Amino acid sequence: MIHPERQHLVRTRELLARDMGMSMGTFRNKKPYTAEGFPAPISSPQSRVLLWDGEQTAAYLADAPVPDLPPAGGDQDLLDRHEAAAEIGVKTRSWDSYKTDPLLAHHMVVVCGIEHWPRGTVQTFQHTRPGKSGATGRPKGKGNAVRRDQLHARVAALLDAEPTITISQVCDALGVAPATAQRALANLRRERIAQVAGQSSLSYAEAAERLGFPPAVRRAALKSLQSVHE
Repeated sequence: MIHPERQHLVRTRELLARDMGMSMGTFRNKKPYTAEGFPAPISSPQSRVLLWDGEQTAAYLADAPVPDLPPAGGDQDLLDRHEAAAEIGVKTRSWDSYKTDPLLAHHMVVVCGIEHWPRGTVQTFQHTRPGKSGATGRPKGKGNAVRRDQLHARVAALLDAEPTITISQVCDALGVAPATAQRALANLRRERIAQVAGQSSLSYAEAAERLGFPPAVRRAALKSLQSVHE
């Protein structure tokens, strides 16, 4: 849960690595956020993209007392998809089908690539949502929860927040099909590698490493780029 007045303080893994002066590779290996006393994530326990409060992490890194977060429960508290689903007592996959409702879509807030909704909006939707007898998950024949013209930007925001994000994490964050997530991630990684290489003297492989992409996806992206230029 994110306090509405603390959106600007949210830190991702990538931002924490920068705060600590670590490369993403070192950060992934050491996992400093698992150390005793490190502030707990403000993302829900089920979320695969972890988020932290920057005031708390800055205090921890400065060896100062970690401040408490404001109390939760306000109408403007921002809930991720897991928290929103729990708020109205449905499965997360059900929420993925509900979130295209105009009421929810209009009030959605994207923080570091992750969708959130104000608690009050979620509670209002509770009174008008479809009955509990409906099937959960993305109904057969129903399109992805993110519009095609928005997909590139939404996945790009997730990739910026977490260079090692996986297909399943994109599906989890946006409610899209695995094939859709795979295509979007592959295209974006190729674009980013080519862009960084074109703006510097780096090879594609060096650009991919600088971007913090994991070895497996680096190999796939490089193979694709090399085939284009053969």
